Amino acid sequence: MRVLCVCLGNICRSPTAEAVLRKLAGDHMTVDSAGTGGWHISDPPYGPAIKAAKARGYDLSKLRARKFDVQDFQNFGLILAMDRQNLADIEALRPQGSKTPVCLMLDFAPEVAASEVPDPYYTGDFDEALDLIEHAARGVLKTHT
Repeated sequence: MRVLCVCLGNICRSPTAEAVLRKLAGDHMTVDSAGTGGWHISDPPYGPAIKAAKARGYDLSKLRARKFDVQDFQNFGLILAMDRQNLADIEALRPQGSKTPVCLMLDFAPEVAASEVPDPYYTGDFDEALDLIEHAARGVLKTHT
């Protein structure tokens, strides 16, 4: 299965989700990430996101931001949005006839109280984002492998 993780700038939440899913899934899943905004194209993830992920054994250092593209509906079997605004922005680009599922990442973590992964770029809480993403990643793997 090919999975795409999407947030706003592709420098915090979605590259973190990409790294977590890649590590947990191994060869069972192909994972990428993108942002609905294009401000950070080709930039590495945000430094504090890299540091927080590294502390838990995830390497974000080689990832580079890219913008979500309508072609992603064809290239991926599942698209995971980090929050409702990203989900709405993705759906606004959906080509007619596309049946690719687009879900909130935390739809796969019913045991957590949150429904969205808060943006640590603004909250500063990279550990909270990682906790939520790890819960959801386990749910994605349970459902799709």
